[in-house]
Amino acid sequence: MRKGLFSKLIVTFSVIIAVSFVIVASFLSYWFDSYSFNQRKQDLLKETQFLGPAAVKYIEGDISSEKLEDTIGSIAGYLSADIWLVDSYGYVFAVSREDDKALIGNQLLTTELEELRAGGNIEKKGDYNGYFEMPVHTFEVPVFDGDTFQCVIIMHTSMADIKGPLESVFEIIWLSALLAIILSSVVIYFVSQRVLIKPLQEINYAADRIAKGEVDKRVVIKAKDEIGELAESFNSMADALEEVENKRREFISNVSHEIRSPITSIKGFIGGILDGVVPKEKHNYYLTIAYEEIQRLTRLVNDLLDLSAIESGQFRLRIEEVDINEIIRQTVIRFEPKVMKRKVKVDVLLQGEKLMVAGDKDRLTQVITNLLDNSMKYVPVSGNINIKTVIKGSKAVVTIFNDGPHIPEAEIKNIWDRFYKADKARSSKVSTGLGLSIVRSILTQLGEDVWVENKEPKGVVFTFTLKMV
Repeated sequence: MRKGLFSKLIVTFSVIIAVSFVIVASFLSYWFDSYSFNQRKQDLLKETQFLGPAAVKYIEGDISSEKLEDTIGSIAGYLSADIWLVDSYGYVFAVSREDDKALIGNQLLTTELEELRAGGNIEKKGDYNGYFEMPVHTFEVPVFDGDTFQCVIIMHTSMADIKGPLESVFEIIWLSALLAIILSSVVIYFVSQRVLIKPLQEINYAADRIAKGEVDKRVVIKAKDEIGELAESFNSMADALEEVENKRREFISNVSHEIRSPITSIKGFIGGILDGVVPKEKHNYYLTIAYEEIQRLTRLVNDLLDLSAIESGQFRLRIEEVDINEIIRQTVIRFEPKVMKRKVKVDVLLQGEKLMVAGDKDRLTQVITNLLDNSMKYVPVSGNINIKTVIKGSKAVVTIFNDGPHIPEAEIKNIWDRFYKADKARSSKVSTGLGLSIVRSILTQLGEDVWVENKEPKGVVFTFTLKMV
């Protein structure tokens, strides 16, 4: 977990946050840089309003060169810039710095004069054709007297002077971004650990323990988010697994008991015969009992194989059009010896002569046989069994009623379980406890319903549906 999901989360979120802050910091740096240069241009343009008229007066001879130099010098000092004045032909006629006086009388502007005469300002960045050793920001502004182009004011400002104040701003921006990235990564680390990683580790640990057989393990996560829902789903799954495990153990215990009982009886009877303990005249009697135990063991194994095949989906039903009424008639006839022996009255009330449904004839015969056999086990001597078929919509409804004792309400939901016997004392020798489980499995595979109800004042009725054709 720590090397997988956790590290991926930290790296992913850290990269996203880092990229976001770098973009923001870059935007702020660009914005401050642009703002600084725009502000500088505004300051320069503002001062040209004072310097322009002075230059025009000098050109017209209204002020002396000394007066012009004083004006240029004071404005240059205020702006921290080098100022050159160039006439309409591109020749320098005044400068603000003593070191630049050698430029006076030299033509600096040629190709740019056309744009300046049109009233446009020119902005440059660089060493101004190699004149300056350090990069400068150059701003050229034309001066007009009415509509007449008189001269050009050229102002050079060192890039270091402009960007110097910005460096501290840039440092603050990038340092803040770096601290924000580190802080965000730390917060993501601890939040991911607490909110995501630790709960997942707890679920993973519980899952590992359950996989090793500790089906009672659960996770305790009280979060109200998706992780909490995952924990609840995991606990629900664990509850289901524990129930399945308990049923598996109970199933193995029941199978062991059901198989051991007849084997013990068979072993005892045959052993007694072989050892001479049982008299010869009793051999047939005890061999008959052993044979009956073998028959019961055979029924148990066959029922287990059938149930396993049906529930695993390996047993394929052969769906065809069958007469459920005829199946009921034939099944009742086969039970005639038992019916006569217990003096049970069986009433059969069928809807029509034929009632055609979709199903597997052999398996439906098994369903009727198992339900009727179950009724025979619990109906009292000289009791009543009623079998009825009716049509409800597109379904045929089959009911099998016996007037035996009620099934306790707490046990009704368990009667479909394997090896469950409502009356173990009465049925342990004649029932495998799998008949009703097979009934439900067959009908479920057919996509039909089956249920049981207690009737007043006494009796139990089993009901199932079949699709008519």
